[in-house]
Amino acid sequence: MNAPIGTNSPSGQDAVRDSPSRPAPVVETGIQDERTLCGIAWELARGGALAELSAAEASLAQTAPDTPASRSLETLRTEIRAGYDPLGDALMHLRSAKLRRSLGATYTPPTLVQPMSEWLAGFGRPSRVVDPGAGSGRFLCAVAPLLRDAELVAVELDPLAALIARANLTVLGLDRRSSMHVCDYRSLQLPPTSHSTAFIGNPPYVRHHDISLEWKGWLRLHATDLELKASTLAGLHIHFLLATALLARINDYGVFVTSSEWLDIGYGRLARELIAGPLGGLSLHILDARTPVFADAMTTAAVTAFEVGETRHPLRMRKIDWVDELQGLSGGTPFARAELRSTSRWSSLLEPRVVVPQEYVPLGELCRVHRGTATGANAVWVTDCDDPRLPAEVLRPTVTKASELFDLESAVLSDDRALRAVIDLPADLDVFDGDDRALVDAFLRAARSAGVADGYTARHRQPWWSVQLRDPAPILATYMARRPPTFVRNLVGARNLNNVHGLYPVEPLSEAALCRLVSVLRDQASVSGGRTYSGGLTKFEPKEMEQIMVPPPYWLESGECLASLAPSEEVAGGHTAGRGGC
Repeated sequence: MNAPIGTNSPSGQDAVRDSPSRPAPVVETGIQDERTLCGIAWELARGGALAELSAAEASLAQTAPDTPASRSLETLRTEIRAGYDPLGDALMHLRSAKLRRSLGATYTPPTLVQPMSEWLAGFGRPSRVVDPGAGSGRFLCAVAPLLRDAELVAVELDPLAALIARANLTVLGLDRRSSMHVCDYRSLQLPPTSHSTAFIGNPPYVRHHDISLEWKGWLRLHATDLELKASTLAGLHIHFLLATALLARINDYGVFVTSSEWLDIGYGRLARELIAGPLGGLSLHILDARTPVFADAMTTAAVTAFEVGETRHPLRMRKIDWVDELQGLSGGTPFARAELRSTSRWSSLLEPRVVVPQEYVPLGELCRVHRGTATGANAVWVTDCDDPRLPAEVLRPTVTKASELFDLESAVLSDDRALRAVIDLPADLDVFDGDDRALVDAFLRAARSAGVADGYTARHRQPWWSVQLRDPAPILATYMARRPPTFVRNLVGARNLNNVHGLYPVEPLSEAALCRLVSVLRDQASVSGGRTYSGGLTKFEPKEMEQIMVPPPYWLESGECLASLAPSEEVAGGHTAGRGGC
């Protein structure tokens, strides 16, 4: 049997406490390619109330081959009526992960779909239910038996997924109260209705790199209409949240599952403001990042329920370990909307309160944290420290991997012989003459022939050959791993690439103070304060690392023990370096 129906865009597989389960084999129907799948979907939808296709769907249907035997079609109907989605599973099987990512097509497991659908049906009695990016129609198929009088509105840009949704809705006898809009959700217009509209689904996740400038302009323009600010770095799921806020009316409501990154990142500000404001967030359930939720994507998950215009009650936030804790979307810690609007990292509100001595200060008051340099083509710019192809003075010993810091036996980088080098050419090549200039020219000819000059990073620096390494940072820090960051005193003056941060003191610190700072940073390093991604991968952006609380400069210089500091205070969601060095 196949995975039960219950997805958004375009298909779904089951997920259990430890890992998403494998889907059962697709029934033998001869579905070997998308053309065959299209023909089967059209045959199942033909003759129903959803048989009037869009131009894009009709074009696909016209090129579809003959359908399989009626016995195979009846087997498919039986599976669909039993609550499975063989056509949606087939679509996911036929399409590569790369193509699905470009479409934002991520499996939504039934263990997510069911509790979301049950909450939607229990919260109100809407006249219609809208699924943005409906895919094979799994959310609508799950909601339909619970809201028997509601119109079902599917919105799907992919014509083949739309055809499959038509087939599923028709086979289930839901076609007469369904409508299909094959369009971009952001362009959808809904007619007025006398009762509320409910929204449910999994807005497609597409990174901003794959969103056109026109749609980025749409985002900023319409965010301004709501007196909100939008970043063009926002992903497509945030566009869909804004589109929902524009479509919805007071007392409309809904529930979406998205990645949880918007909780903390700068370009997630619009999502936070929408949920704390116009969308009227009711509850937010954040799945533990180490728990696999989606069978075909390593991503985090947050389930957000909302009622448009809600201002009376606080928003409840809750972290959960397992999908089955979503039942009822209940529980959670209440947070006032004013507090949410003033907080840039929502997940920090749920972190344990830590005791921070009053004299402690943010690391950013002592050091500026900077990313390392991005070469744009490490295979060309990273080489051996004794590479004979180039003058020795342009070969800079550099930390090129975070593991080079993790693997150190101490908190000090005192030997650069194990490091590789980055080729750090000056902007003015006329400083070289004779044999050195010949070596440099030969290297650059080879690099240009390899296409390095045309790469994104090279095209955005002047001149293209000058990597422009930063000055050596006195302290180096890892910032992305499935473990807390580590901090290392850089005694050899090594440079660092962009997989390692550099800490630069704002005011000069003595050698003893630098060593004590490294000691306390290492002693109590934790993942608190960073952004956690699927699988427990934690990342600290420079500004986030600058928020780590550390002892004040006078203690670092004097070595004064923490016991002499003033009484401590609790900081919600704070993160602190501890007492190492005393």
